[in-house]
Amino acid sequence: MHSLSNLWDVVLIYLIPFGGGIPAGVMLAQSRGIEWPVMMLLYFISDVILACAFEPIMLLFIRLGRRVQFLARISEIMKLMIAKTMEHYGNSSGIFALIMIAFGVDPMTGRAVAVAAGHGFFVGWMIAIAGDMIYFTLLMVSTLWLKSVIGDGTWTMVIIFGLMMIIPNLLRRFQKKVQR
Repeated sequence: MHSLSNLWDVVLIYLIPFGGGIPAGVMLAQSRGIEWPVMMLLYFISDVILACAFEPIMLLFIRLGRRVQFLARISEIMKLMIAKTMEHYGNSSGIFALIMIAFGVDPMTGRAVAVAAGHGFFVGWMIAIAGDMIYFTLLMVSTLWLKSVIGDGTWTMVIIFGLMMIIPNLLRRFQKKVQR
């Protein structure tokens, strides 16, 4: 059985608000003898914590955006950003497109788009977490595989993090060329 401290340490790293927390959390979990199914459960727990922390903040900003001019402008900018994000996934507001937004961007954006599509707390976060869990699974498997090949956790994290930054840009460029 794993100590609660070891499990909590991994959850805290998963809560880092950018993708670098995933390879670091996977490497930490592996170094502490935590198996991949438990890693997935811990990541899911971090997503639930994120949902509980982010939802009230998002709702507060939505309400204040109706009254405070500065926040109303930020809300309009966010709507434009969401519309731009939706362009990459088609004009559909269906569940699959929303899951892909959470996969391709982050769960908070996925939840914001789900709100815009009319989904409430539970369904909206299920959609956002589903996309994020797919992303996590892809990175976890890639990180564990690369670590098994090169044998060095530090270089594994550096390489995976670098690929996380490079691959989306390459895909966007490829997509633009295909659309021309």
